[in-house]
Amino acid sequence: MSTPPAVTQALADIGPRLKALRTRRNVTLTALAESTGISKSTLSRLESGQRKASLELLLPIAMAHQVPLDELVAAPKIADPRVHSTARKLNGITILPLTRQPGPLQAFKIVIPAERCDPDPKVHEGFEWLYVLSGRLRLVLGEHDLVLGPGEAAEFDTRQPHWFGSAGRGPVEMLSLFGSQGERMHLRARSAGRKPR
Repeated sequence: MSTPPAVTQALADIGPRLKALRTRRNVTLTALAESTGISKSTLSRLESGQRKASLELLLPIAMAHQVPLDELVAAPKIADPRVHSTARKLNGITILPLTRQPGPLQAFKIVIPAERCDPDPKVHEGFEWLYVLSGRLRLVLGEHDLVLGPGEAAEFDTRQPHWFGSAGRGPVEMLSLFGSQGERMHLRARSAGRKPR
């Protein structure tokens, strides 16, 4: 496995950072060797990049300079993991993508208005997982007519005729995972004719 360029650069920068810190503080290699217990030649080779940095070498140096370890190692910054996306409307439904990169599995938050209550089943390639956050979701799937409440989930092959909308007086908020593969969740769904417990 090859080392990412950002990691390679961070490792290459350790020697110059050590030398710059020591020089800024007017500390000689001899004095640093005495306070760390690391030989002067090892410190010199570390600063010039001829010696690979290790935790055993960096910890005593950080303690001698009284600086945090991350001041000696400029670790590559991790990209912001938050997903910034824009909601869009499709046939009255609000869809907010929750995944940043295109791929085989996509996540969405979906808000279905109360007015969407007339089934119009469709088919398409894929597999879908639904999880109801709030409201009552009506799911028509083939010959099944189901109602899911908050905390309930369903999964199905989207090549079966399917439709979902509101089963109550208000809107429905749900999470949807759509793709061809992935871990499946199984939770009980209630048929529309049954009364809630």
